[in-house]
Amino acid sequence: MDQPTTHHELPPDSLLETIVVPRTHDLGENFNVRRALPSKQRRMVGPFVFLDQMGPHVFHAGRGLDVRPHPHIGLATVTYLYTGEIMHRDSLGVVQAIRPGEVNWMTAGRGIVHSERTSADMRQQASPLFGLQCWVALPKAHEECDPGFQHIGRDELPLEKAEGITARIVAGSLFGMRSPAPTLSDMFYVDLHLQPHARAQVPAEYSERAIYITEGMLDLGSDGVFQAGQLLVLKPGQPVTIKAGQLGARMMLLGGEPMEGPRYLTWNFVSSSADRIEQAKQDWRQQRFAPVPGETEFIPLPDLPGKPVSYP
Repeated sequence: MDQPTTHHELPPDSLLETIVVPRTHDLGENFNVRRALPSKQRRMVGPFVFLDQMGPHVFHAGRGLDVRPHPHIGLATVTYLYTGEIMHRDSLGVVQAIRPGEVNWMTAGRGIVHSERTSADMRQQASPLFGLQCWVALPKAHEECDPGFQHIGRDELPLEKAEGITARIVAGSLFGMRSPAPTLSDMFYVDLHLQPHARAQVPAEYSERAIYITEGMLDLGSDGVFQAGQLLVLKPGQPVTIKAGQLGARMMLLGGEPMEGPRYLTWNFVSSSADRIEQAKQDWRQQRFAPVPGETEFIPLPDLPGKPVSYP
């Protein structure tokens, strides 16, 4: 029987740089969100500056997700679901449902506002929700680009199938395939599903790589067996062979090349400039961002202590 690793001391010849066990936040009614990035152990992996796991959770009939309009700058948000549906609305006038295997890629650039909710139709009965949301920091040259949104259907994403292995390229490129997501930096984001005891190799083509386990257990040989809900940051420079446990495993492979400089992160804002973060905070206080058509609610700027934090 697979036994997960319970300690975090890594052997000298470990393939891992660090292990992140995410903090869990209960957003109400036992709807949990696990935050893997940023963490004390690791702030960024390639351009990935934020990674949340939503659920798995089942909303009772009449209930659902209600993330009111809120702003972003300097990043792209990526939503990817395993189960359920989320209705996206933004200040560009886009209204787009996202379902399992699809991608909503929203480029904030100089500023965008969006909401994320469970639709009225989905609230007619109990509805599940399980997925990942991440933020990708934009290269400095593109931080102030025009905001944009692209929805990519399940069948548009490259899919690689081998014995016991299914890999869907969500964004960026890996395994010789590239997603149509409009990425602006060298990166990869791959939904990898391994059947029981199947093996796969994570290539060494990028400087920074990590594995976020969403289901099952993963065997990394001498490093141990790891369970769902952990972010395994790999050392650079060599391919890593992974093996699924007896019930199989599903994970997201992510990473890329490091950013050309540090990033500041405060609330929903990411930038290479602390002053730009302060300007965004003031713009939201004064409601200078374009609104989401048809929505009057919004999330007020929280009481943010001190100056923006620089990562890494």
